[in-house]
Amino acid sequence: MSALEAALARQSWSKVTDDAPTRQELLALIAAAGRVADHSALQPWRLIELRGDDRLALGAAIAKAQGDTKPSTKPLRASLLIAVVASFRKSEKVPHWEQEAVASGVAHTLSLLLDEAGWGVIWRTGGHTRSKPVAKVHGLKKNEQLLGWLYVGGKPAGKSPGRRKSVDASALLTEMPRPASTSGR
Repeated sequence: MSALEAALARQSWSKVTDDAPTRQELLALIAAAGRVADHSALQPWRLIELRGDDRLALGAAIAKAQGDTKPSTKPLRASLLIAVVASFRKSEKVPHWEQEAVASGVAHTLSLLLDEAGWGVIWRTGGHTRSKPVAKVHGLKKNEQLLGWLYVGGKPAGKSPGRRKSVDASALLTEMPRPASTSGR
């Protein structure tokens, strides 16, 4: 499958099976995803693998962030969650927004690679994503921000992903505005 075919075929899978790629399988995909455009090669990102009880700890942190007493079951929707972290580096040339864009690019590329490898993936966020309890459970440092999680699992047999609207590329690709004519002196 070409990169174009993989991008056109990508879908978000809100429900997945308990199957998940192994750490070794992930490492190969992450090595490829890390090849995104990265001004000054700062690698301003990292990923955190959450499996098993890690998801329960995240559920408790989400509950704390939301003021709930019962742990959130949201992290249990997949057996593998991959936390996407922008890990900002000091740079006079590369502002934080650009470093966050690199981390987002890694996450999106990884989601494409996982989908192409046959895994169901959805990128989830929420109001609690940048809360102190959630940052703490992930061990984030002062220079880091959580961007969300890739929920990864098997694609259920006989199920289809959520519907995806086609993109009207001609409406989204515009030309640079031309300056007004200065003729007619």
